[in-house]
Amino acid sequence: MNDLLTDFRTFLEVQRNVSEHTRKAYLTDIEEFKSFLEGQENISPHKTILDAQMEDVRAYMAFLYSRKLKKVSINRKVSSLRAFYKYLLRAGLIRNNPAEGVQTPKAEKYMPTFLSVDEAFDLLNASRENGSASGLRNLAMLELFYSSGLRLSELAGLDTADVDLLSALVKLRGKGKKERIVPVGAPALEAIRRYLAATQSVRNEQSGDVLKGPLFLNTRGKRITTRSIARIVDEATVKSGIGRKISPHALRHSFATHLLSAGANLRSIQEMLGHESLSTTQKYTAVNINRLMEVYDQAHPRAKKE
Repeated sequence: MNDLLTDFRTFLEVQRNVSEHTRKAYLTDIEEFKSFLEGQENISPHKTILDAQMEDVRAYMAFLYSRKLKKVSINRKVSSLRAFYKYLLRAGLIRNNPAEGVQTPKAEKYMPTFLSVDEAFDLLNASRENGSASGLRNLAMLELFYSSGLRLSELAGLDTADVDLLSALVKLRGKGKKERIVPVGAPALEAIRRYLAATQSVRNEQSGDVLKGPLFLNTRGKRITTRSIARIVDEATVKSGIGRKISPHALRHSFATHLLSAGANLRSIQEMLGHESLSTTQKYTAVNINRLMEVYDQAHPRAKKE
């Protein structure tokens, strides 16, 4: 079994080109299913993961329901099993995919949390007060988050050379190591320039070249972590007086929602966000319609019911 998982990990990395995070999720899901089968010995003695049938996958789903897992989590685990058994099928190790015909639950519709334009500006303005290197870094990160719609991991993974200050572009490495080029707004570029100038000596000590190494540094001069960025967003949110907690991803959602509200093409937004499927980007259309309905209900004299 260990050899199978090692081979599958290599397949995911080389053939599917999935991220380390996704590989870990796949393998964890498969290990959990293996443990479930081993715990069913009184029902199906000596059954291994290679012997599993459709009824075993369905029994596993019932077990997951009993643990009150969210539908999206159950879907992901079944999806991991489908991918694993598809791999085994191609390798000639099994005759059928026991997870293929299993119907997964319909996931709840997820509506992304986003800021209004005023709230986004309040958040950015609240970070302008501190002129220290860390303050300049925090402002540059928030400006870039909102300006270019980055994922949290993409922001943390940026190198200095990824930002082209002259062309106003940033190169991002997204899911599955896929690269894309995204425009950067003037305020974000100016914030990055000021931050680079304030940290030039630290960068020279680290590599001898200000254009090499991580873009955003922690207090020790190393690459900042996603956890630290999330904490910085929390602190800026409190300082801004928005009055509600937001995640770093809310800035990415705000980027997409505000572009759509201003008339940007959905395909262009999909490209900038790095979504593989247009259906993923279309959720922002629903957000926009909901917001329009709220404005209509509040403002139109004939909107309210008698």
